[in-house]
Amino acid sequence: MVARVSPGNRGFFVGLICFIAVVFDGYDLVVYGTTIPALLEYEPWGLDAAEAGMIASYALIGMLLGTLISGFATDLLGRRKLFLTAICWFSLCMLACALAPSSLLFGLFRFLAGIGLGGVLPTAIALTVEFAPPHRRNFASAIMSSGFSVGAILASVLGIVVIEEYGFRPMFAIGVLPLVLLAPVAWRWLPESVDYLVSKGRLGDAEAVARRYGIPWPPPEGARAPRLRGRAALRPLFRPPFLGVAAVFAVATLISQLFIYGLSTWLPQIMRTAGYPLGSALSFLVAMSAGAIGGAAVMSWLADRIGPRRVALGGFLIGAGSLLLLSAHPPTAVLYVAVVLAGVGGNGTAVILNGFIATWFPAVVRASALGSIMTVARFGGILGPMLGGWIMAAGVPVNWNFYVFLLPALAGALVVVLLPRTRTAPPPGEPLRQHTEEVGHA
Repeated sequence: MVARVSPGNRGFFVGLICFIAVVFDGYDLVVYGTTIPALLEYEPWGLDAAEAGMIASYALIGMLLGTLISGFATDLLGRRKLFLTAICWFSLCMLACALAPSSLLFGLFRFLAGIGLGGVLPTAIALTVEFAPPHRRNFASAIMSSGFSVGAILASVLGIVVIEEYGFRPMFAIGVLPLVLLAPVAWRWLPESVDYLVSKGRLGDAEAVARRYGIPWPPPEGARAPRLRGRAALRPLFRPPFLGVAAVFAVATLISQLFIYGLSTWLPQIMRTAGYPLGSALSFLVAMSAGAIGGAAVMSWLADRIGPRRVALGGFLIGAGSLLLLSAHPPTAVLYVAVVLAGVGGNGTAVILNGFIATWFPAVVRASALGSIMTVARFGGILGPMLGGWIMAAGVPVNWNFYVFLLPALAGALVVVLLPRTRTAPPPGEPLRQHTEEVGHA
């Protein structure tokens, strides 16, 4: 007798594919931070801290471009094809990084890899939220997004084992594995978005996917409207109530990206400067990533119960407190606790904000909202590593490496207060004035 797979389990498999992709996304971004000490010591390239910070930003500049492209490419390719394209693209570019003969080409390949990486997370979030049970969407999004931190842990642990013995190149060569292991699985089993199929008028295909994965069918009448394209897809975001909310989300996520990428890129080198050997310095990055995973799980559980706005506010405050603690030169045991809390306040908060964006905006503008907001947020990811590199190159006391991220964390807490108190946007036909006032006084 052949066992039947329930729709819920099929939806879980979609989330699992997205989770694994985000694990590699996290690995490919954080691996650079683990290799900075080795890159600074690699004599043929002769890099200094400021140059290393600039190279770190190249991948994030690529991600900005990739996120922007993904918002429009979704309408042309669909989420499934875009997801597969992004995986194959960044895998090949990571292999090119491993083979790069010069720092110039290495930086170019990091930029190109970033373009592919920029398309992974918004597409993975949108797919995970769509195929998750409605009452578990914050939790599903958070668990999937925590794959980034799992990838960061893998990069850190492998760095401890690999870098001192074999150098930095094998660390980047590992980034080709998604092309070999994940892309074939996703090609065979990842479904196309029901929202996308409906928007294209492919109602027969959409119904088949919806019934197979337990998604309510038929969709609401508003969801049957053709998907807006180009500038028309962005137009609703520039009108109330979406304009103000999108702007606040963009600033909050920008700050969270500055915190995450600035601290995770430079934490190993900061700890090396503080006198820790490479293995111990990388273990702090493992602790930060572990805090991000645990924090995302607990915070998402709370977000489904008390609302994501309150949880994101608490996350930024935890991040600010951890930076104060790190700057005080505490004993090693307390230092590890502070680094764990930094993971909670950085990555954990970002996961909650991403899930909040995906669940607040309605399906007709969800892809455009995620793409546009994450594009703005990438500027924070670009600035963070550069800021850390400038501070490191200035030769100031170690505690200033933490002060530079403290003020943004406090600013993030203030911005979150302006986010909507409601968990979703008002339905069509509900008066917008009352909702806008509620957002403005949140």
